[in-house]
Amino acid sequence: MHKKYIVRLTSEEREPLEGLVKKGRIAVPKMKHAQMLLRVDAEGSNWTDERVAEALGCHAQTVQSVRQRFVEEGLEAALERKPQARPSRARILDGEKEARLIALGCSPPPEGHSRWTLKLLADRLVALDFVEAISYETVRRTLKKTSCNPIGGSVG
Repeated sequence: MHKKYIVRLTSEEREPLEGLVKKGRIAVPKMKHAQMLLRVDAEGSNWTDERVAEALGCHAQTVQSVRQRFVEEGLEAALERKPQARPSRARILDGEKEARLIALGCSPPPEGHSRWTLKLLADRLVALDFVEAISYETVRRTLKKTSCNPIGGSVG
């Protein structure tokens, strides 16, 4: 198979990579990426992507991606995990909405209730048009991050 991105490590790049691999006290993805680069080096081992993938227990596409990032962006980009282009899901509660939730939870509970529950808070946020929809679990996680506990008892 013809390789589109050829890795040629200089001695200034190879030495730190070998040091990382020998040290062994770094994050596993960074260690694997360093091992990949050392093995696909055209001036060194020059292994195929498939052989490297088999040796390191990953997919050949991963090896190709690391190779591409090294050629296009440099050594540091190839060693680190690729950052997510965008979050998987948009946050339901931003800072302003979190503040409104806490303020709502610190206010007196609705008529007929002795205290706020997670379900009551979630329903009230929807009723007041702060959010279109929200689960009580999202409310629980948000309140757990704060030191304020407006619903009484343990939130998790």
